[in-house]
Amino acid sequence: MKKIIILFILTFQFIPNNVKAQNDGAVAATAIGGLLAIGAGVAAVEQMKEQAELTATQWILTNQPNMNSFSLKTLDFDGKKLKDMSAVSVISFKIQEFTPADKPELNGKKQVLLGFTSKGWINEYGINFDKVSWFLIDAKEWMNMMVSYVKVASDEKDESKLESTLKDGRVVNKGVKVKSKLVIPFYKLEGDMYVVTDYSSDMKLLYNERSLGIFLKSTNDLVQMGRGDLIRIHTFFFGE
Repeated sequence: MKKIIILFILTFQFIPNNVKAQNDGAVAATAIGGLLAIGAGVAAVEQMKEQAELTATQWILTNQPNMNSFSLKTLDFDGKKLKDMSAVSVISFKIQEFTPADKPELNGKKQVLLGFTSKGWINEYGINFDKVSWFLIDAKEWMNMMVSYVKVASDEKDESKLESTLKDGRVVNKGVKVKSKLVIPFYKLEGDMYVVTDYSSDMKLLYNERSLGIFLKSTNDLVQMGRGDLIRIHTFFFGE
């Protein structure tokens, strides 16, 4: 940001002196407008992050009254631009409980709060949380989802083998890798092909070559989780 501000100052200083006063004013306004736009983009994403974390915390307090000490952080907003966030289908928060103490360690139960977004969830006022559906999952539920997903995406149907493999590995674009070895390859599909499993009363899971698709039965919304999101959540629950 500092480099950008210096660039605008230098640009303004080197405007020829014989340019008319009104042109000077127009150039200055353009420069200031550019700075404000850059600052507003950064500030808007940071404000959205704070708004999302506050709302997620309120959701936990309302729906999990026995959770008395916990840490909650978003996995999504860091390093993102405003236009990137408008295309996000899922916002996720990592939650971990702890025992209150002076400088406590995060050593309690881990959970992830998923907020599935609908069209128009971001507007000029920020986030419209009426267009976000919330699901709280723990490590067991996440593993169940990944087992069902890999079953529908590959020829491997042995659930105990899938679970043990997933604990040691992670889902990547081409399948499940343990360290650097691809141990469960996924089907090769065209971009407009999907394989579906009816996972629960709340959702169906869809596989194609680019993402995990989740169809929410209550809203009829199809949302997608990219491979990066899957890896971050899986790493949070089961480590590297």
